[in-house]
Amino acid sequence: MTQFLPPNLLALFAPRDPIPYLPPLEKLPHEKHHNQPYCGIAPYIREFEDPRDAPPPTRAETREERMERKRREKIERRQQEVETELKMWDPHNDPNAQGDAFKTLFVAR
Repeated sequence: MTQFLPPNLLALFAPRDPIPYLPPLEKLPHEKHHNQPYCGIAPYIREFEDPRDAPPPTRAETREERMERKRREKIERRQQEVETELKMWDPHNDPNAQGDAFKTLFVAR
């Protein structure tokens, strides 16, 4: 069926160029010999810092402690907001209030 397609669509189905040939390596990576043998870290131990001079590790807060801290901070922040709103609240000078609140009729369905 593809033989009946126009040339611009046939170009979409054309095969890719072949993979270029690369000559094989002399030795496989696991067959290579290293000039210097592997050695330990004993000669470098003196370069390390003394563990007695290091500061004590800091303790990170756990998930429960973090949740409790955030909850306390949220409660304190909300209490401060309520206190400031109470200081600013004056029902007698409210421009949106009109009439007597006890004469309000509430109709519900």
